[in-house]
Order: sequence, then structure tokens, then C-alpha cells
Amino acid sequence: MKDVHKSSVEFARDPGGSLFDAGARAAMARFAAGDDTLALEAATAVRTAFHAVERIRAHGVQGRGLSSGAFDILMRLSASADDGFSIGDLAQSAGVSSRNVTGLIDTLERDGLVRRTPDHRDRRSVLARITPAGQAWIESFRRPTQAAMAAIFRGFTPDELTQLRHLCLRLAENQHRLSLHLSRADGMDDRAGGTDDTRP
Repeated sequence: MKDVHKSSVEFARDPGGSLFDAGARAAMARFAAGDDTLALEAATAVRTAFHAVERIRAHGVQGRGLSSGAFDILMRLSASADDGFSIGDLAQSAGVSSRNVTGLIDTLERDGLVRRTPDHRDRRSVLARITPAGQAWIESFRRPTQAAMAAIFRGFTPDELTQLRHLCLRLAENQHRLSLHLSRADGMDDRAGGTDDTRP
């Protein structure tokens, strides 16, 4: 598969020994016009790491007939085989739109890995539940997934993995707080005088 990984030889090291992307640093320096580029470089590195992990995951699941998004949904459903999840709950936990999840559930249901059932607690809601075939799919993919993740995180210590997880989730928390702040600000703008057509 093309571009399964990006070799570390493409990256440089700063005097402290930390890796950086020289091309990204140069671009960010021009963009920042003399201001500090560390946060911008960090954001670029997060995207690079995300795409590296996604390429590995996509390579594995596509060989088994699923997209990485469908695999994420199936894995979440496997943790709640009895109760299931609503489309909204799945969308919120996966950080994607309900429309996206609906399409993924359609695909998984067509393949016999998921089924929709009425929510007895709310007649207006439908729950997605993993099927026995879906659970079998997850079981068959467990070891290859563990091997792939062990390979891509080769050389990382447990403390480094814990810190990486912590820092990524801190970013997610900050983004969530920022989204709430922007939503409130947009609401106040609308109440103050309607929509400003000059905003992007």
C-alpha cells in the first residue's frame, strides 16, 4: 500500500533532540510573520500523527471490507452489546455528525454486523446493536489490531503513551470549551442585532 508510513528520516531534530518537520516549520514561520510557531507546529504534528495512525488502521480494516469509520462504530457497539446506542449517542462519542453515523450504520446493517431495534425507553428513538456476526468480526480483528498498534508505537514507553493520551485529550477538552464559547458568542450576536452577513 502506498504511503503506509512516513519515515522518521524525513524529520529533523532540534538541539534538544526533539523531532520537527522542517518544511512545516518554514511554512509556519512565513505564516506567523515573526511570531512564535510552536503551537502551529504542534498542531501540524498532531495532524501528521493522526494520518499516520489512520493509514495503518485503514489498511487493516479495508482488507476486511470495512472503512476505519465503520470499524470505530462497530468497536463502540461491541462494548455495549446488550443496551446498544442511539445514533446521537454514537455520533457524540465518536465526534462525528449524526448523518455520518447513520451512513455507517446503514453499511454495517447491510453487512449483517449491526441491527437497528426500537428503544423501549423512547418510542421516537432507534438503537443500534451489534449482532453475533459483528462480535465475531471484532474478535477476529483483535490480534491484528493489537499487532499494528504495537508496531506503530514501537519504542514508546508506557509513560510516554500515557502522556501522549493525556495531551491529545487535553486538546480535545480545549476544543470543546472553545466550541461552547463560540456558540454562546454567536448566539449573543444573533440576539444583539441579527446575522452579520459580513462574517465568513
